[in-house]
Amino acid sequence: MKTPQDLATERHLAAMSRRNFLRGLGACIAMPAFGSLLPTRVLGAGSGDLQLATTPTGAPLRTAFVFFPNGAIPGSWWPQGGETDFSLSPTLQPLDPVRRYVQVLGGLAHKNANAGNDGGGDHARGNGVFLTGVRLNKSATDIRAGISIDQVIANHVGHLTRFPSLELCCDSTRKSADCDSGYSCAYQYNLSWQSPTTPMPAEANPRLAFERLFGAGAHGERARNAQQRMMARRSVLDFVLSDAHDMERRLARRDQEKLDQYLTGIRDVEKRIEKAERFGPNVDPDQATPAGIPAAQAEYVELMYDIMLLAFKTDSTRVATFVLGHDGDNRSFSEIGITEGHHDLSHHQNNPERVAKVAQIDRWYAEQFSKFLARMDAIPDVDGHSILHNSRIIYGSGNADGNRHTHENLPVLLAGAGGGAFRGGRYVQHGSKPLSNLFLNLADTAGVTGIDRFGDSTGRLSNV
Repeated sequence: MKTPQDLATERHLAAMSRRNFLRGLGACIAMPAFGSLLPTRVLGAGSGDLQLATTPTGAPLRTAFVFFPNGAIPGSWWPQGGETDFSLSPTLQPLDPVRRYVQVLGGLAHKNANAGNDGGGDHARGNGVFLTGVRLNKSATDIRAGISIDQVIANHVGHLTRFPSLELCCDSTRKSADCDSGYSCAYQYNLSWQSPTTPMPAEANPRLAFERLFGAGAHGERARNAQQRMMARRSVLDFVLSDAHDMERRLARRDQEKLDQYLTGIRDVEKRIEKAERFGPNVDPDQATPAGIPAAQAEYVELMYDIMLLAFKTDSTRVATFVLGHDGDNRSFSEIGITEGHHDLSHHQNNPERVAKVAQIDRWYAEQFSKFLARMDAIPDVDGHSILHNSRIIYGSGNADGNRHTHENLPVLLAGAGGGAFRGGRYVQHGSKPLSNLFLNLADTAGVTGIDRFGDSTGRLSNV
């Protein structure tokens, strides 16, 4: 016969097992994403016809942030000449075919990425501050940053698409705990933040990113497979919620709080399922699902750019971030003859040979970005303009001079016309202004209202 102590132990183990099961649901009931065509209207549940268009011509306005690591060689990055009669630098020369859509923005800074009293950790701050503009809490466990501007915009327009935002990266290996002089790895590996304590992890596997957007299987099967997966997940959610509520009554107060935190996430998944049901069958692109992560870095980067472009083209989302490599990334570039690590080279100590190699890497990244912009410009949007015309893409790094870990005069570009809101083909010197000022402009043109400050902003950026 079991003793009261035995029964108490069994109940405790059962509760632990269930809590572990709930915590693990993040993997086993991950919400599949579905693409959509480019309608001008969609039926909103209980709200009648809901306009999707947010540009003056009636086309969707897309916003993307593309981050490259370890800063850039200033002498090879900055153009020469005036606002419109400038010559592109060696690093930016690959952008010449789409020059009319590109603004080179001089003088923008992130003062909260500077060391201050926090000492080392410029790579963590380079990533964590780039889209938040706030001072990070230096800790490996007590994570506190700020909501990132992409999520501010996604919170405003995300209900119009199947996915509020899309997060991609080319970091196939991620670390945890302390990554940079006492800063959590969460800062160094995440660009997008849903809240000060909740980063939005980026997907590094092209296959998983594609299946999340459009469903698994071959062309012709994805819509059905996605529907079946959604029904299965709803069944699992119904079971989990019922079981959890039954268990909640028997938990101690502290465990009830933990369960409630997790159930908040489960309810969010449930809302996403309801949203997917409201949007109906997903888009099924007539192309093969990516096999996985390519061996060649150029192919890897191009594939992820293509997935982001496909997400925009199908109006699956209007907000995206893409981390080409986290700050401090030390990958080599043997395909262009560079076998040393990027981060190691960035501390070149003005050695001409090392400086030249870093500049070559900077140009390689610009080449990939230029190809992406050219593909965007070649695709007609619903209004007859190109998708690039109806987009705005920030391309930049959280460090300026990687050798000295500076965060003033950051290498930043604004590409795309934003539906006519921005004027490309220019090199604009903004003096010394917070990059966060530009983020206010992006929020304004996305229709976000009621924001007077963001990060360390001091006002809107003029002449963009």
